[in-house]
Amino acid sequence: MDLVSALQQSHEKNKLPDFKAGDTVRVHIKVVEAQKERVQVFEGTVIKTRGSSTGKTFTVRKISGGLGVERIFPYHSPSITKLEVVRKGKVRRAKLYYLRQRRGRAAQVKQAKK
Repeated sequence: MDLVSALQQSHEKNKLPDFKAGDTVRVHIKVVEAQKERVQVFEGTVIKTRGSSTGKTFTVRKISGGLGVERIFPYHSPSITKLEVVRKGKVRRAKLYYLRQRRGRAAQVKQAKK
């Protein structure tokens, strides 16, 4: 077990800021198209985080063209170049699946006071 935990710790990166469900984040991802590499930004609300260690992931949801788009990001992925917390949300749940049924202003999360 010591070998497995040592291998997991070598692949972890701890440079991401603290965030939780309800926060609005801006994720900068490296995208490779043909031979070109560029950075693409995905901004939305964090719906959930799950897992631990190297298997930790978080799901971000945004509305694009009137449709809800969700994307799952591995927390320790090398393709994530930067993660910015745009605003903190005030929620009482760890998983915000109820946002999938909401539309418009009802799908917004209240901002947490500082």
